[in-house]
Amino acid sequence: MQMPGFNRTVLDLAEALAAGRTSSRELVEAALARVAAPDGEGARTFVAVYADSAMTAADAQDRLRKAGYVASPLAGLPVSVKDLFDVAGERTLAGSKALDDSPPAAHDAPTIARLRAAGAVLIGRTNMTEFAFSGVGINPHYGTPGNPYDRRLIPGGSSSGAAVSVADGQAVVGIGTDTGGSVRIPAAFCGIAGFKPTQYRIPRDGVMPLSTTLDSIGPLAISIACCAIVDAIMAGELPAVPAPIPIEALRLGVPQTYVLDGLAPEVANAFAAACASLSSAGARVVDIPLTELTSLAAINAGGGFAPIEAYGWHQPLLARRGNEYDQRVRQRIERASGMRAVEYIRLQGARADLISRVATATAGFDALLMPTVAITSTANRCLRARRGLPPAQCADPAEYIGHQFPRWLCSHRPDP
Repeated sequence: MQMPGFNRTVLDLAEALAAGRTSSRELVEAALARVAAPDGEGARTFVAVYADSAMTAADAQDRLRKAGYVASPLAGLPVSVKDLFDVAGERTLAGSKALDDSPPAAHDAPTIARLRAAGAVLIGRTNMTEFAFSGVGINPHYGTPGNPYDRRLIPGGSSSGAAVSVADGQAVVGIGTDTGGSVRIPAAFCGIAGFKPTQYRIPRDGVMPLSTTLDSIGPLAISIACCAIVDAIMAGELPAVPAPIPIEALRLGVPQTYVLDGLAPEVANAFAAACASLSSAGARVVDIPLTELTSLAAINAGGGFAPIEAYGWHQPLLARRGNEYDQRVRQRIERASGMRAVEYIRLQGARADLISRVATATAGFDALLMPTVAITSTANRCLRARRGLPPAQCADPAEYIGHQFPRWLCSHRPDP
C-alpha cells in the first residue's frame, strides 16, 4: 500500500532541492496544507502549528541555498517536534492541560537547537499521550489522531502525533522520545521507520522526563536511512548515512524467550518471512534461547522504572492539579507512591545484572531481531465515537497494541 504522505526520503528531497526541482517553500507549504486540510488529522496531530515562522524559515533556507550554503541534507525540510521539547517562547505541555500555567521556555532544548542549525524547518508541536505514559497514543485533552491507514485504528504512542505527521505527509521527519517503545510502537502502527538510540547519544536537557533511566530521543521517518541522518544531527555528528555492512557479514540473533510469546498469527507470519528473507540474502540468522529474559517479569513486577521516576517529578503537580490529568496516566504514576527506596535500589541492581548477562549471551551477534509489536490493532472506542461508529471491543488502553503494518527493530544488546 502506498503511503499517503511525502513518500520520499530525506536524501531524495535534498537532491530535488539541490537540482532546483522544488524549494523549501513549496515543501513547507505542502506540509502545512496537509496539516490544515479539513478532512485530515492535522487538528489532532498537532497541538501547535508554526505556520508563519515555518514559512519564514523556509524562505531563509531557499536564500541560503541560492547563496551556496546548505547546512545538511535536512536543510529546508519540514520537521515536527513532540510536545515534550522546549522551544524558545513556547510552553512545553507534554500533551497535558495541567501545565498550561507554566512559563514559556527561555531557550530551545539542545536537540531543537541542533535541528535548527542543520536547517530543519520546524512546523509545529505534535500531540502525544499525556506525559508520554502509554504506548497506545490516546489523548483525552487534545484528541487522538487516527491511524493513516485506517482512521478507526489507534496510532500508537506515546509519540502518536509524530508518527501520524510523517505518515500523513505533514512532516518529512518527526522527533519523538522513547522510554519503553514510544518511538518504535507508533512507527510500527503507522507503517514507517522509528529508531531509539542509545540514551547518551543525544542530550535530554530541555526535554520533559518520564523515566530518567530509560528515556531516549529518536526520529521517525519513512526509512532507516532518514532516521540515521537525523540521529546524527541530534547527536552532534556529521549528518551522513552509515556505510552499509555486507549482509553476508551479519550474524543476527532471534531470541526465542519472551519476545515471541503471544504473537498474533499475522505478526508471527510476517516476522518469520522477514527473517527468512534476511537468511536468503546471506545473513546468518540464528535462533538463540536468551533465557535471561525470563527474569524481566519479576524485575518489573513493581512497575519498573517509569512509575517511580515519573512520580518523583509529578508529585508536586499531582498535588496541585492531579484532577486535570488523564486519570489513566495518573493511576500509572501514583502506583509508585508506596515504593520504597530499597526497592528502587534493588531495581537498579537487577537491571545492571540483566544487562550484563544479556550482553554476554549476545556477544557473538551483530544485532537481535524481534517483533516491535505482538498483535494487530483494534479500533479505539473514542475514535469510533468521534466518527459516529458503534463501539467496538477494544483492548485495555494501557496495553501496547500492534498494527497491521508491523516493522521490526534490530537492536544491539537492548537495555531492559
